[in-house]
Amino acid sequence: MPASANNLKLITYENPRSYISESYRMLRTNIQFSEIDHQIRTILVTSSEPGEGKSTTISNLAVAFAQEGKNVVLIDADMRNPTLHHYFMKSNRQGLSNLLAGQLNVKQALSETHIEHLTVLTSGPIPPNPAEMLASKRMDQLLEDLLQTFDVVLLDSPPVLAVTDAQIVATKCDGVVFVLGSGKVKRYRASKALARLQHVNAKILGVVLNNKPNNNNEETYAYYGASR
Repeated sequence: MPASANNLKLITYENPRSYISESYRMLRTNIQFSEIDHQIRTILVTSSEPGEGKSTTISNLAVAFAQEGKNVVLIDADMRNPTLHHYFMKSNRQGLSNLLAGQLNVKQALSETHIEHLTVLTSGPIPPNPAEMLASKRMDQLLEDLLQTFDVVLLDSPPVLAVTDAQIVATKCDGVVFVLGSGKVKRYRASKALARLQHVNAKILGVVLNNKPNNNNEETYAYYGASR
């Protein structure tokens, strides 16, 4: 049974005045000011391993951008283990995989959400060749088309160490936000994942340390800008 948006911590919508929501707004601002001469519009959010909170992070970040009045499209490019449709209570019967296979056009594939200014492109049915689809010219054209309509394009992908998908998508984006689950991933694993992204010349905008306990044993989110 699909989890509700509330269960999946869409906190920027459910509780916009919370300190965690403010952390996501700070993340949004840090991304916007991460480049002076080049506007950051296409952003990949990924992690080293499953369960580090990348999908929660990107969903809440998308809401934060939309709350600022930006027209945002959130793409579930994790066609191996898609989850974003649960956050926004959407069907995943069709989506990105259908679009890249030529079975749908962009307008048919996009879904409006209950949040103003935020549109979702779900992953669609799991295909046999996700990496090849993401590397295709159709994917390049899709991003170009979306940038004609939307201010910000956010993409969720599989973890870096699992498959090559994140590296492929990273080469098509203006920048990458890397999510680390506090106390979950070994340092050498995180370093290995970052090295893979750097190997394809991905621009690392920064690192989000997710689920970091504070003094009250509550979850927090910390952002660290990428070194120059």
